Amino acid sequence: MSPPLLKLGAVLSTMAMISNWMSQTLPSLVGLNTTRLSTPDTLTQISPKEGWQVYSSAQDPDGRCICTVVAPEQNLCSRDAKSRQLRQLLEKVQNMSQSIEVLNLRTQRDFQYVLKMETQMKGLKAKFRQIEDDRKTLMTKHFQELKEKMDELLPLIPVLEQYKTDAKLITQFKEEIRNLSAVLTGIQEEIGAYDYEELHQRVLSLETRLRDCMKKLTCGKLMKITGPITVKTSGTRFGAWMTDPLASEKNNRVWYMDSYTNNKIVREYKSIADFVSGAESRTYNLPFKWAGTNHVVYNGSLYFNKYQSNIIIKYSFDMGRVLAQRSLEYAGFHNVYPYTWGGFSDIDLMADEIGLWAVYATNQNAGNIVISQLNQDTLEVMKSWNTGYPKRSAGESFMICGTLYVTNSHLTGAKVYYSYSTKTSTYEYTDIPFHNQYFHISMLDYNARDRALYAWNNGHQVLFNVTLFHIIKTEDGT
Repeated sequence: MSPPLLKLGAVLSTMAMISNWMSQTLPSLVGLNTTRLSTPDTLTQISPKEGWQVYSSAQDPDGRCICTVVAPEQNLCSRDAKSRQLRQLLEKVQNMSQSIEVLNLRTQRDFQYVLKMETQMKGLKAKFRQIEDDRKTLMTKHFQELKEKMDELLPLIPVLEQYKTDAKLITQFKEEIRNLSAVLTGIQEEIGAYDYEELHQRVLSLETRLRDCMKKLTCGKLMKITGPITVKTSGTRFGAWMTDPLASEKNNRVWYMDSYTNNKIVREYKSIADFVSGAESRTYNLPFKWAGTNHVVYNGSLYFNKYQSNIIIKYSFDMGRVLAQRSLEYAGFHNVYPYTWGGFSDIDLMADEIGLWAVYATNQNAGNIVISQLNQDTLEVMKSWNTGYPKRSAGESFMICGTLYVTNSHLTGAKVYYSYSTKTSTYEYTDIPFHNQYFHISMLDYNARDRALYAWNNGHQVLFNVTLFHIIKTEDGT
């Protein structure tokens, strides 16, 4: 068979299959054979649960903030399910209508081709009759070729008639789809399908309220520690680095304090990027040497333990001078009650969402950890809590939302083992692992602005993300 005839045969075969599919499948696709729509007259109420439950994390490996929300169940209208089914049905009908439109265009194009072929066939038939009359004057070979070609075309004549019928059927289907779409749209309006739009607006409103709530979200319970993310490798085995949790969003200065003793130099960097590249912006020469690595920058000032004493120093970076100093009564110092790694880490200064804290141990509390909340201006102890956890058995500790979290070691395999809530004056044993990648942690502090733990890990400056659990109570109790 020649190429034009092959093409025509493929078109006709395709149209026959399409016609058969349309006649058998269309009713079930649009749901005319089984689907009935009814208007519900009752609403099903679902009781709301306790409240929003939010898991927030500082950032993912790409630096984006993460917050997972488990929302309470909301009141739903049973009509919404029918509306959604109807909308899906409409979408199917519209998609099918578009497909039929494309098919119709192709059909019309192929139909013109068929008509042209039909004309050619009729002309060829007439020519063949003329040749047959004069066949005695033609060569036998030419006559045979024409005879074979005619034999191939003759079976297509009834197929062409069926093709015309199928083309009319597609046109009818197209009109029926258009009418069905109009009917479904009318039914949608009658059963109140616009309840879906109202529900959509409610969802948008809830999302807005949730975002506003998250902006006010501060405190939660520690659930998980992930990381670390290695920011830089520098300095000696022991040291501290930090940012100010009360600084503005545009203020990302980093402070760097190498070693745990015999040093007074604090290096400042304008940003994390400058810190990584080593682009130092300023150097401060403190009036006293510090002890340990448990310093904190809070509201523009550095708080540190003066070497060989239990005196706390408040040093202003902007003014370049000491603003306050006070002895922390009964606090052990100079490796009397350090963390497990030593390093004069007797007094640990830290900050969280609530304020400034000092964690240390005293003889009066049998060497167990004491938590004191400090006045950031005067360094006066505002309130203290005595815990039962031995300070010398703690690897490190940090405060989140007024709760002290204590690790059981500074070495590989360390985990957050103990927590003490100053809000309820109660403790619990926990099991929150974290990856001590470089085998020796000498500084671990929480930053409330970044929702992250800053750590000095064997000469590596690293960050850990934290996941906190929150329960949000709305005004109506849901």
